Amino acid sequence: MAANNDLALDLEELQHLQGIAKRPRVLSLISSEIRNLEKLSKGCASVPSSQIPAPVSTSAKVIRNLSSLNYVSVSSFSWDQDKDKVKIYLSLEGVDQEKMEIDFKPMSFDAKFHDINGKNYRFSLPKLNKEIVPEKCKVLVKPTRVVITLAKASKGNWLDLHYKEDKFKPNLDKEKDPMAGIMDLMKNMYEEGDEEMKKTIAKAWTDARSGKATDPLKRYT
Repeated sequence: MAANNDLALDLEELQHLQGIAKRPRVLSLISSEIRNLEKLSKGCASVPSSQIPAPVSTSAKVIRNLSSLNYVSVSSFSWDQDKDKVKIYLSLEGVDQEKMEIDFKPMSFDAKFHDINGKNYRFSLPKLNKEIVPEKCKVLVKPTRVVITLAKASKGNWLDLHYKEDKFKPNLDKEKDPMAGIMDLMKNMYEEGDEEMKKTIAKAWTDARSGKATDPLKRYT
């Protein structure tokens, strides 16, 4: 009888979790556990209580299942844009609309696709090039691909999906030497430039140190 009581309590708790859960993957896991417990409770009447194993907490089992999921990174994708939005095309076949989780934020998004031929897939951009409007973003599932539409917060052209710090913007920290930002800029230009640029910057550095040039950039501006 104690085992039956435990099953009933687990089933009651699980049904409560089902009522408050929102994510499709969580609902799927909870529904599966409810069915298992219902089958187990029906069979308990004909099995001596001494032979019934102690049940594992259902809520703990659901949490363990969620935390142990492994994901394959989606590497095959393309994208295009217009002035208002960015569209990302993921090459994924057999995606179930009910088994995906999409989390849009102003400067990032995370997409998870569960149970595709026994595997889980994930595509995320932790820091976008520019800000988006999460509530206006959407996902369209097609037979062989997924289309993610990002709504731009401001109209314009994106050079990349990922945020990249501008190497050629001088650091104008007021706490530093006024020339430090210029020297950082020259260093970045030297590292990124061709042989001609490197020779020009090297000479500018030499002249600046010897006092022949007051402006280290005037040799190539």
